[in-house]
Amino acid sequence: MPEASDQQALLPYNAEKYGKNYSEDQFWSKVRRFAKVAGKRVVETALQLYFAAESPQTPAKAKGIIYGALAYFISPVDFIPDLLPGLGYTDDLTVLAAAIGVVAAHITPEIRQRAAQKTNEWFRESSSTG
Repeated sequence: MPEASDQQALLPYNAEKYGKNYSEDQFWSKVRRFAKVAGKRVVETALQLYFAAESPQTPAKAKGIIYGALAYFISPVDFIPDLLPGLGYTDDLTVLAAAIGVVAAHITPEIRQRAAQKTNEWFRESSSTG
């Protein structure tokens, strides 16, 4: 597995700039609208970061990295446009996974379980209604 410094290099060039553009409302809106298109892995990874950022035990520096990655995820301007079939969310997943690599110590088993449970609920609902 790559070192945290290697993974941090995969984060958006200016994570602080992206972090200033993070909005919880925009995050939930994007996840709700594009979960099925983005895929289970992208959604679960984003939720792990979201729940880690919510945790009072996560330090401010880690939250800054998380908010930068989540802001990139919700940004309409991507390296690879999200609407390209099969490719659109690969850059988002790369950024989200890199952020998890950097802040892994703050992604507790409880956070992983909560993210997996929420993801499974959404994908069960979308498959039964679609």
